[in-house]
Amino acid sequence: MTDAHDTAADSSLRTTGGAPPDDGGSSATEAPIPLLEPREGIPPVIADETALARMIAAFEAGTGPVAVDAERASGYRYGQRAYLVQLRREGAGSALIDPVACPDLSALGEALSGVEWVLHAATQDLPCLREIGMVPTRLFDTELAGRLAGFPRVGLGAMVEGVLGFVLEKGHSAVDWSTRPLPEPWLRYAALDVELLVDLRGALEKELDRQGKLEWARQEFDAIASAPPPEPRKDPWRRTSGMHKVRRRRQLAVVRELWQTRDRIAQRRDVSPGKVLGDAAIVEAALALPANVHALAALNGFGHRTGKRQLEQWQAAVDRAKALTEAQLPQPGQPVAGPPPPRAWADKDPVAAARLSAARAGVSALAEQINMPQENLITPDTVRRVCWEPPNVADAESVEAALAGYGARPWQVELVTPVLVEALSAKEA
Repeated sequence: MTDAHDTAADSSLRTTGGAPPDDGGSSATEAPIPLLEPREGIPPVIADETALARMIAAFEAGTGPVAVDAERASGYRYGQRAYLVQLRREGAGSALIDPVACPDLSALGEALSGVEWVLHAATQDLPCLREIGMVPTRLFDTELAGRLAGFPRVGLGAMVEGVLGFVLEKGHSAVDWSTRPLPEPWLRYAALDVELLVDLRGALEKELDRQGKLEWARQEFDAIASAPPPEPRKDPWRRTSGMHKVRRRRQLAVVRELWQTRDRIAQRRDVSPGKVLGDAAIVEAALALPANVHALAALNGFGHRTGKRQLEQWQAAVDRAKALTEAQLPQPGQPVAGPPPPRAWADKDPVAAARLSAARAGVSALAEQINMPQENLITPDTVRRVCWEPPNVADAESVEAALAGYGARPWQVELVTPVLVEALSAKEA
């Protein structure tokens, strides 16, 4: 199968100018071109209702798909809210919106209902867009399209360079987007992120169609657009980095108390929890079970920069955990829904382990054949579930029903069913 990057040679978007040309392009061997300025310059940041209304009218009157992106302040602020929203549509140009000044963008979302939204790594931005009233009914995910097409690198910069022949400046991806006013270089970077997104979408659609994968991509995009908001994670404190070191229930209780105390403080101060207290410090305190503030202050993460009042609040959390009854202590592990970890299969059920091994080998071979990551062909969790509790009869109809029950899309069911039928039948024989 031809490498997806071969499309760069055919792309009419590769040029020596600053914007995509209207006619034929040049050779893919030419050096990529730095994209330094948006076509119409940096648009003014929309920060009032009057400007927002004008922008919504312009985008509603535009044509074709709309490019959408959002910038968060991960690592700086509490939560994952959007601090800048960028859009671009033919006939309307580009727009930058301040969702702090304009926190309700539901009117914009309604104006773009039915329009295809083009996002890169859609599942990262959709939660924060949903919070401000922007929910797509149709979308095209350029990162996912790149994965399905077999691109080895699917970051936006790599995709724009490999497919369109332009280099995006990515120096501001991890800045504090809650900063006000936003510096001009950051705004330029943000506007450029949507500058070529629709062009990239068009090129990727052609490549997916050439590979016979366009319908597969459409099913994936529809699944993302129709997915309900994710359920809040149960016991999020269990995701504290370094938790594998904590084994005793009393120590787990300390992690929980410190994590919850930190979360309340971070939310109140609107800062990233890691800026309040690091995960390593939480684990250190849980392992040590300090008896008092002086013992706590001697631990890593609670050094001389930690004030007396802060030390007292952390020690109070430790003391609360130490005072819990046995019945109030958390259990060592979360209840696991579904099969056990694969490493335990050989001991628990050797036949199931053999099924899983055969299924993994078959899925791996098929993924290589169609030039796609295994996890995009079918999720590893789905394969594990079918192999742990296989249908009573390992025929195509039963396996198809099992896969569909676990959320596999029709294209995945069609491709993977023969592989799993073979794996399950071979291990039953």
